[in-house]
Amino acid sequence: MKLLQDMISPHLEHLLSAKGVKKGTWESMLQPSREASQGDLTLPCFPFASVLRMAPQAIADELAASFPPLDALLSVSSVNGYLNFKAHPEWLTNAILSGEIYVGNALENSGKTGERVLLEHTSANPNGPFHVGRARNAILGDTLVRLHRLHGDDVRAEYYVDDMGKQVGVLAWALENLGKEDVENLLSEREPPSERWADKADHQRVRWYQAAQLLRNDADEARKSEIEKEIGQLVHASEHGDVGVLESFESAYSPVLDGMLTTLSRLGISFDTFTKESTFVVNGTVSELMKTLDSLEISGTADNGAGYLDLGQRGLKGKTEFFYRRGDGSSLYATRDVAYHMWKWGESNRLVNVLGEDHKLQAKQVGMTLEELGQQRPNVLFYSFIKLPEGKMSTRRGNVVFMDDLLEEAHAQASAVVRELRPEYDDEKVAQIAEAVGAAAVRFNIIKVSPEKGFTFRWEEALAFEAGSAPFIMYAHTRACSIARRVVGLPVSELERPTVESMPEGLVELLRLMCTHNDVIERSVREQKAHLFALHMLELANAYNGFYRDCPVVQNDKVDSFAFSISEMARELMRSGLEGLGITPIEEM
Repeated sequence: MKLLQDMISPHLEHLLSAKGVKKGTWESMLQPSREASQGDLTLPCFPFASVLRMAPQAIADELAASFPPLDALLSVSSVNGYLNFKAHPEWLTNAILSGEIYVGNALENSGKTGERVLLEHTSANPNGPFHVGRARNAILGDTLVRLHRLHGDDVRAEYYVDDMGKQVGVLAWALENLGKEDVENLLSEREPPSERWADKADHQRVRWYQAAQLLRNDADEARKSEIEKEIGQLVHASEHGDVGVLESFESAYSPVLDGMLTTLSRLGISFDTFTKESTFVVNGTVSELMKTLDSLEISGTADNGAGYLDLGQRGLKGKTEFFYRRGDGSSLYATRDVAYHMWKWGESNRLVNVLGEDHKLQAKQVGMTLEELGQQRPNVLFYSFIKLPEGKMSTRRGNVVFMDDLLEEAHAQASAVVRELRPEYDDEKVAQIAEAVGAAAVRFNIIKVSPEKGFTFRWEEALAFEAGSAPFIMYAHTRACSIARRVVGLPVSELERPTVESMPEGLVELLRLMCTHNDVIERSVREQKAHLFALHMLELANAYNGFYRDCPVVQNDKVDSFAFSISEMARELMRSGLEGLGITPIEEM
């Protein structure tokens, strides 16, 4: 709780400096308590034991006894070598009602920190419909964009379009060389496409891609050789900036990309800019970059004429050779990635990339190459993959759960729940609520898991609507909205604020969480861990429900002005917090 930390730090500095302990040695150790029952902030005293020649518990006892009384503090205690500080609920109340807790929306807050952030995420190969295996990148990336904006950063969400790689080449070749009958014959043993997506180009074109992949694997050797040669020629031409080939690639993938973006829009995900990989080949940037890399002292040339940097000389372990040029003079994907990052640094003062854990080596190589060129490394959020119970998802093999199907199923399940609970709602209202609730359930199922943890996708977990889910938070918000509607026109009762002795547990817990709200946003952004904010929002919703139970806003047809003020502040925090998670803050459920 930064508000409390700012109040007690000067006094801690005075007490500890008198003992010879400098601020730099303890300031970062003053952290939120793990258990709310112990306090709001905790300082471990173990690191001071050798300097002060005292037991940690004795140090904590002495500091607690000598700490001055403050309006901000309810108690200072020492337990097992830890110094614990608990905020005074009445001080928390004053902090909230005086406006020290910012509750504005992301657009109002954007740009306040002065940070210009370019956040690249998703960038999935446009060769088929968006599936659940790709969803973690997009959902984590979009949530970080939103949290950065809530934090006050000026953020640009970027999609890097891989418009010249092997996968796009395969798709373009398939559309040019295979007819519909060829595709259906090749995929006859696979499940036919859903009629639901008959007009969605990404669902249709992926079958051409899958058919071509089967041919590449199963055709006779002569045919395979011919196919590989033709696809190789297309890819080679694209890597040399052949405009005609690049245009044919764009014609092949654009409808697929449009379909993917339509799917993502149902999840509230959008992008500010799109940058094509080929841009840096066509405009000559990559060619100039390779000349620069050739001149570096750690550059070398392989027997086949390929150019590489020996990053082992800069401390890289394992695969130390970073190849940036093929023997025929064409660039590699990683080379173009370096050029792209150099361009990005000219567009912002902070770069964030969201990448799967399988990109760690290449990201390290690209980062070290950028440093060799006098640039900074980007910040990278690595995440583990989502799997099906039977293994890893693959568009090529066709063993995927398409996000369109998942969202339709989520919508159907949410509709059934809403119809059962609210039979008075008409079809339009049910559909509106179900769309918001279904998409929220899918998003939250991914956000709430720490990014470094992999997990297995299961339908029943993705569509869970009980406590611990997005609908649980949404319902708490609608409850606050209902109160706001109910008080309209009612007389106001100016009751005295409750004192610490009369404050119910539900109110105290809500006050505490409201005062840590901005702290959690800051930490989530700093550590690139959206799940921290997701878990905080669950706690905030639960605390609001406790407040609702313990502190009636309306009694005897009169409005308790204090309780209503707290309810309104909590409502605004839940609204902006839901938007920060990419969840629509609907007002009725």
